[in-house]
Amino acid sequence: MAGIYIHIPFCKKMCHYCDFYHVISSDDHSDFIRTLLYEGELRKSYTGSEPISTVYFGGGTPSVLPASETGIILDHLRKTFNVEAGSEITLELNPDDVSAGYLAELKNMGINRISLGVQSWDDSDLKLLNRRHTGAQALTATEQAFKAGFENVTIDLIYGIPGMDTSRWATNLDMAISTGITHLSAYHLTIEPGTVFSKMKEKGIFQETDEEESTSQFNTLIEKMESAGFIHYEISNFGKSGYFSIHNTNYWKQVPYLGLGPSAHSFNGYSRQWNVRDLKKYVKYVNSGKEFFEREELDMKTRFNEYIMTSLRTMWGIDLEYVERTFEKEGYDYVMNLAGKFMGYGMMRQEKNTLVLSNQGKMISDNIITEFMMPPGK
Repeated sequence: MAGIYIHIPFCKKMCHYCDFYHVISSDDHSDFIRTLLYEGELRKSYTGSEPISTVYFGGGTPSVLPASETGIILDHLRKTFNVEAGSEITLELNPDDVSAGYLAELKNMGINRISLGVQSWDDSDLKLLNRRHTGAQALTATEQAFKAGFENVTIDLIYGIPGMDTSRWATNLDMAISTGITHLSAYHLTIEPGTVFSKMKEKGIFQETDEEESTSQFNTLIEKMESAGFIHYEISNFGKSGYFSIHNTNYWKQVPYLGLGPSAHSFNGYSRQWNVRDLKKYVKYVNSGKEFFEREELDMKTRFNEYIMTSLRTMWGIDLEYVERTFEKEGYDYVMNLAGKFMGYGMMRQEKNTLVLSNQGKMISDNIITEFMMPPGK
């Protein structure tokens, strides 16, 4: 099966930490929507004849679009692609965009998974992040999602925010659990180049959370969520049984997907494509027949590195039989030689034919993954 990702680039306000492609929204989205639908027609063969099992509206802020415009996009996808009945269809929302009527429209069009960008329940955190909602609005939006009949409700939270200690982070987690959510994505604040926080750091007016406090918050995250019955199935993701993100899980398992919209990425197992990161150029290039994406053919070494990078982040880990079958004895020996060191340090363990990170290893997962990357000429 395959997935479709729709990048809605519009935002009403710029968050200080965000480096995803976005533009400040106008009231007229018609050129974008018309171009998006046309791109879908142009690229419907990208994933071959695979049926579509997931559709994900991300951004940007998809909830900036009126429900009627989201419905136009979804209807066109169903006409253009083989979107299976019962597919997971996710929409990201900002809490202050949520209303009972809006949620009812989304549910009626077949959207069955809601992702709320809460980030924190604490208003001082939200002000620092330059979010446009309050903690009270986030709580109301979560409650309204369940009242509207959505069972599959996930929220995003950020930890490692300056001024946040482990106690405040624990309170954030307790509040999230108390709402009845079925899934949580929790990310440590990172300072991305070009963001407001990056510029503040360069000026010396932004102090990042130290490593000891970050470790404490990460450990608290795991303890709180697992004790509440959530499964830690990916470094940053926790789900109740039956409520893992199918779309994102497919990313990590290297299932093909098509990305539509400016800056969207696509992957079909052997090549990767990424659209131009500019809304005006995207509209112009798609409609004029000019190439609007760049393409990379993935050689065996790149495919190996991408498999390691995605699989080590998950509870399923590295499948040693898959490695030997796909990357032959060289790939298998390379993995096992490195794994021995990390197992000796207690950072990794072998479970039958898989290699997975321990909780200690998850804390430095980026470093471990980097060491597993096969260098050029290997």
